[in-house]
This record gives sequence, C-alpha cells and structure tokens, in this order.
Amino acid sequence: MIDEALRFLSLADANVRYVLTGSVLLGAASGVVGTFTVLRKRSLIGDALAHAALPGVALGFLLTLSKSIMPLFIGASVAGILGVLAIIGISKMGRIKEDSAIGIVLSVFFGVGIVLLTHIQRLPSGNQSGLDKFLFGQAASMLPQDIALMSVISLIAVATIILFYKEFRLLVFDANYLAALGFPVTMLDILLMFLVVLVVMIGLQAVGVVLMAALLITPAAGARFWTDKLKNMLFLAAFFGAVSGMLGAFFSSLAPRVPTGPVMVLAATLFFVISALTAPKRGLLAKWQQQRNNKKRMDQEHFLRATLEWMESNGPKTEVRVWDISQNIGRSEIKTRQIARSLAKENMITMPSQSVKLTEKGYKRALAILKSHRLWEYYLLHRMSLQEDHVHRDADQVEHILSNEMIEQLEAILKEQGVDTDKITSVHPVNL
Repeated sequence: MIDEALRFLSLADANVRYVLTGSVLLGAASGVVGTFTVLRKRSLIGDALAHAALPGVALGFLLTLSKSIMPLFIGASVAGILGVLAIIGISKMGRIKEDSAIGIVLSVFFGVGIVLLTHIQRLPSGNQSGLDKFLFGQAASMLPQDIALMSVISLIAVATIILFYKEFRLLVFDANYLAALGFPVTMLDILLMFLVVLVVMIGLQAVGVVLMAALLITPAAGARFWTDKLKNMLFLAAFFGAVSGMLGAFFSSLAPRVPTGPVMVLAATLFFVISALTAPKRGLLAKWQQQRNNKKRMDQEHFLRATLEWMESNGPKTEVRVWDISQNIGRSEIKTRQIARSLAKENMITMPSQSVKLTEKGYKRALAILKSHRLWEYYLLHRMSLQEDHVHRDADQVEHILSNEMIEQLEAILKEQGVDTDKITSVHPVNL
C-alpha cells in the first residue's frame, strides 16, 4: 500500500495523472454547476439527466460500433438534451408537476438504456463493448483525449457561469423579478439545465450514471452550510468537489479494484457530514449550542423575574431563599442553585448563605424583564381577548424575545388606545 501511495504522490505514472486531473476537473465543475441547481431546487435534474444519457451512450455505440469517446459523448449529450426538453414539455402539459416529470424521464430513459445495453451484450462484439462501465464509472480507463475533452467542457461550463452570473443569481433567488426585468427566464432555465447536461456527460465515464447526481448535489449542499453569499458558496462547492476528486483518485489507487467514482462520492459525503455538524451558523453543533444558550438565558431571566417579584411582594427584605425561587419557577432546588451560580458569575446576584441578593446590574435586568412580561400580559388579556389562564404562560414565552424596540412599539400601540402603560409596568420600589 505504501508503494501505491508513493506512486500516486510522485505523479510519475501517466495513468495516475489522467485519473487525478479528470477527477479534480469533474469535481470542481460539478460543484460550480451543482450550486445553482441546488439553490434553484432542481437537485434531481442531474439525476434524471444522468440516467437519460444512458440510451444516448448505447445508441452512439450501435451507430459506430466503436468505443471512441466522442461518438459516445455526442450520443449522451443528445439524449441529455432530449431529457431536458422532455422534462420541460411534460411539466408544461397540464397539471403534472416538475418532480413528477423528472421521475417519468428518469425511469423511461433509464429503462430504454438498459434494454439497449442488454441488446448490445448479445451482439458478437457486445461482450467487449464495456458500456456497462458507464453505470458505475471507470476513471482508470480515461485517456489523454478524454482529459482534453473534460477540460474543454469544464472551461465552457465555468465560463458560461461567469458570463451569466448576474442572471443566474436572480434566477435562483427571484425568478419573478428577473422576468419583470424582461429577461427570458425559460431560456435561462434551459441554459442552466444544458450546463448540467455538459457536466453529466464528462462525469459518466468517471462516476457513472448511478452516482453522478450525488456529485452534483453533495458538494453544493455541504457548501451551503458555511455561507450566505453565492460567490463564497461557489468557491467552497468547487473546492469540496475538487478535493473529493483528489481523494477519490488517491484511495482508489491504493486499492486498484475499488472504482474512483464511488470513493469520490464518499469523500464528498464526508465533507457534507463535517459541514452539517461543524458549520458555525447552520451546523448541528452550533444549533445545539445556540439552543443550550437560549435555554440558559431563559432560566436566568425566569430566576431574575421571580426574585424581583418576591422582593416586591415581601416588603423591605432584599435576600430571597433559593427554595422560594425554585417554587416560583417550578424547578428543583438543585437546578435553581445551578442557575444562581451562573448568574453570580455574571455579577447579576450575590449568594450569601442559602439566599440570593440582586446586584444593581441584576436588578436593572430583572426590572426590564418584569416590565416586558406585564406589558405583554396586559396586551394579550385586554387587546387580544385571550383567556386569563393562557396569558401568563404565553407572556412567559414571549418576554424572552421582545427587544427594546418591540417593547417601545407595543407601548406606543397601547398609548394610542388610551392605556396608561406606566401604571401597567410600574414596579414597587425595592431596596437593594
């Protein structure tokens, strides 16, 4: 295995260079074009067109009886374009939605392709045709002319994306606005699907019909976790795709019987999983941490409000027992003490003995929370006509998300209706 790894890293073998170059080009081009199909919510278009290309490959062989890559690619391209037109035609015929049209085209074209492949295998030269490799790909069979063709098509696809970047950006985010500006939305949609056809064509030999859709979707989906900007997503998707191609070529070289295509897809899936877990805003770990922080903040605010309410109703006493607070907020005394310790670290309270005492900072925060709660509670009860037993619970939930601006707007609404908001939000003086 070490010898195979050194052989790959040295790039001395021409076949290694061909496989590596082709895989990287395919991964990068798939990431760029796949970004727009994912954002346009046309992810399965690539799957449909990959399956639709199979009968084109078979017909290209039947017409020429040659495995030369050019006639096979031409046949696949023609079949892919027919697949695009079929999807558009079926979806515009009537009540058939686009997802149904994609399913019809995928299954029918793929069925025709399998029938033609079966027929080819029965021909005298059928066993040597090797067309079954287009189902799962065989990157190791790529030749210099294949790499040249992949390079040209990849450059055409990327150049088209750059040339029509503004139009494609509007197409995926606001097609109605694009149409209002006078641009031909349908033609741009067809152009985007044609780019998908081109990428699918160059990927058939390396990845195959079955897995090509994964290479179009997965790098773009993984990149989406990291950014809200289209340009950044394009670069990330291209990077994920290219590195997936590199890893696919490397690991398949270590085990010669393992095809490159499936390893590329597994590498792209690994990037997707890492992105889904660790992305700073949309990742599962970030969302879990955010939910944890929100829960902690809500517990703290309930604690502060309960402390101030107890102090308000019990006269001059400034220290509140932890047990009294736990009864008010409905949490165990152990959990209440945990909340108290977190507030003490933030200088919101002090903890003398078995009691707690608000600091000036904690009092100001508790006062704002209590006023917000009472204001929203009054609004729900007297203006929204909710039942009284529902009001306190709803106010408990909403008080944590009301910003200062929202509270000011709520006060303004009530004042316009003649409500004395100062009386609603008044809090009896409390000595600290």
